Amino acid sequence: MNMVPSTQGKEASTTRECYLKLRQLILAGDLPPGKKLKIEELRALLKTGASPVREALSLLTSDMLVERIDQRGFRAAPVSKANFQEILTLRCSLEDMALRASIVNGDTAWEERVVLSHHRMSRTERNNTELFEEVHKMFHMALLSNADMPMLLRYCDQLYDLNIRYRYLAADGPRYGERSVAAEHEEIFDATLRRDADAASELLISHYRRTGEYFISQMEG
Repeated sequence: MNMVPSTQGKEASTTRECYLKLRQLILAGDLPPGKKLKIEELRALLKTGASPVREALSLLTSDMLVERIDQRGFRAAPVSKANFQEILTLRCSLEDMALRASIVNGDTAWEERVVLSHHRMSRTERNNTELFEEVHKMFHMALLSNADMPMLLRYCDQLYDLNIRYRYLAADGPRYGERSVAAEHEEIFDATLRRDADAASELLISHYRRTGEYFISQMEG
């Protein structure tokens, strides 16, 4: 019996930890759009070796949060109005499809996921930005989770994260005015539990487009 301990699991864990930390730094804008990501600087920041940092950056290129700028270099993916509009268009199209499929396939376990995620989101303070973003995503992904289309859900998940960057960038701007985002979530939630696919989809897309208009106004301002 081979008693030599394997380092593979530890290396994979370290890479995963680097990936998650870098991902959050990019999403939150702490590593701003377009910033060159130097391995040595990130090693010092994360207190780890070059190999897991490099592997984590490669994973983040697949997520479209990082770009390769030459054979060895990386940068945080830039942002733009055109990029955001493409993300918004794709989200509306793909989540419409996923939400409708999820409602058609709806069962008790799915309803419980939606109810629990909505409850957690409604109990979380919005000023705790990182935690709110976590539970906010859980709610939106729970709505889609019964679509039974893994590839589609993967794309929806990725687009959600790409959109989060713009929400963080707009965080220092004025609030949404008279708009009640919590009320919009409640309406989406209610229509989904009623299994009213047309109403739920219309409300979800309206929710995204109104947020999108706000983000675009911030970029133009």
